Amino acid sequence: MPNTPMTVLVVGATGGIGRLVVAESIARGHTTRALVRDAAKAERRLPAETQVVVGDVTRPETLSKAVADADAIVLTLGSDGSGRSTPESVDYAGVRNVLAAPPGRTPRIALMTAIGVTARGSAYDHLLDWKRRSERLVRASGLPYTIVRPGWFDMNGPDEHRLVFLQGDERRSGSPSDGVIAREQIAEVLVQAVSAQEAVGKTFELVAESGPAPDDMNSLFAVLDQDAPAALDAVRDEANMPLELEPQRVRDDLDAVRAHGSASTSQT
Repeated sequence: MPNTPMTVLVVGATGGIGRLVVAESIARGHTTRALVRDAAKAERRLPAETQVVVGDVTRPETLSKAVADADAIVLTLGSDGSGRSTPESVDYAGVRNVLAAPPGRTPRIALMTAIGVTARGSAYDHLLDWKRRSERLVRASGLPYTIVRPGWFDMNGPDEHRLVFLQGDERRSGSPSDGVIAREQIAEVLVQAVSAQEAVGKTFELVAESGPAPDDMNSLFAVLDQDAPAALDAVRDEANMPLELEPQRVRDDLDAVRAHGSASTSQT
């Protein structure tokens, strides 16, 4: 499938995976825009071809310039637990704020969360619950999306290059035994997902196992099951986070994102 140039916005662009997404997007010929809080830091870390836009996902009023006219948005947000950077304010509300920004068109969304995101009561419960809520926002938005749940970063063996896409989020031990994946591979999958029709509406866990890298990623997307229309959770996910038990502010956010998505779609 030929690569059609797009305008791709990367959110979380100066992070460990975001930087690789920017580089991969540029390498594939896309006009690549990076949302950053610190322009000087971005200039040090990102390729010279990057379009840098200063903004902060915790401040919705700063996002419209970055989102405007983007064909695709890749979200690689990750909180560090300090100050305002918490799972709720960044991993979740950051996604909410980007989705609520006035779009110039109907963008493709690629969201990175984590393998085991549906686990409840684990050591990572607080972080995972907010990441799962961010997935629900993306599904509720009405935008064409792909959600990627990578395994543990950069723990691959020297022969582990074969990409494996899983569904059902059954690997939830909270340890590398759930699966491993290189950051470079995550970036490749996220960038290819925003231009592959076979990836639309699909959620999957991403790990690498023994074997060579794939020649054709679209064939891996194609065999995945799509999420059910209007569903909050991914196909095959355990139904263990009832909406009626969610905080009222989370339910309100879902309603607002649905309304915003409906209004945006009707204008395109």
